[in-house]
Amino acid sequence: MAIIPWRGRTLPVATLASLREEMNDLLARFWSHTSEPFGLAEWSPALDVSETDDAVLVHAEIPGIDPKELDIAVVGDTLTIRGEKKDETEREGRNFHRVERRYGSFTRSLRLPTPVDAEHVTARAAAGVLEVRLPKKEEARPKRIQIKTD
Repeated sequence: MAIIPWRGRTLPVATLASLREEMNDLLARFWSHTSEPFGLAEWSPALDVSETDDAVLVHAEIPGIDPKELDIAVVGDTLTIRGEKKDETEREGRNFHRVERRYGSFTRSLRLPTPVDAEHVTARAAAGVLEVRLPKKEEARPKRIQIKTD
């Protein structure tokens, strides 16, 4: 992201919304009730959410997680992905100098940007990335209007 001098311009609404979401996430992590240091309290997969004319696509990073162990649900306008990244490292007889990999159960819930057809949701995983495809309901798809000329 480029730094733009202020010069009295107003910020685009999308920039302000993105900033608000990032601040909400930061504050939620800061105020979480945990004995872990800030930023190390819990692990959850990073998500990308995108939209096409026909569907909402969610990509989640799930390295080291068996996709069969994930639970994906759509209730109303909310997608929830649950799972657990298990620590399978043998610790007996070893002294660790550094442990940076995070493990544990997670739940990620997000409000979908448009109504989806929950009966036709599909999910697949490859190379540590989960893709959830949520087809839009017909009324949420863009309508092309033909312009008649005389």
